[in-house]
Amino acid sequence: MHKFMNEAIIEAKRGLSDGGIPVGAVLVYNDEIIGRGHNRRVQRSNPILHAEMAAIENAGCQPISVYRESTLYTTGSPCMMCSGAIMVFGIGSVVIGENRSFQGEEELLRQRGIKVTVLQDKDCIQMMDEFINNNPHLWLENIGQK
Repeated sequence: MHKFMNEAIIEAKRGLSDGGIPVGAVLVYNDEIIGRGHNRRVQRSNPILHAEMAAIENAGCQPISVYRESTLYTTGSPCMMCSGAIMVFGIGSVVIGENRSFQGEEELLRQRGIKVTVLQDKDCIQMMDEFINNNPHLWLENIGQK
């Protein structure tokens, strides 16, 4: 499990190095990454370019059976928009690096039968704490609070 979270962290760091929000995600099917991405809302000035959406987009069109058997690893808790995409595509499980910085729609995902695991990964927590301390305005915009 942690090897895929490490890949999501690599994506988050790519977003951060590009001047964006450090959230990354990978979509895994049969122990293989089929899609990956990071938050690009700052870089592209587009509010829907979240990491989870990028990972799903980069996986391309897949049969519903692939989505159902896939796991989305994301460094942060999915927002309502990303949770909606997870539900629409029927992704079977979500592994979240940390949810201390933002608690998304985890309960809604569980209610829809999606397995949700929260790791409280120390690297994810530290990365988000540092980012939020250095960029509170960007963070609040990202979570729709500004």
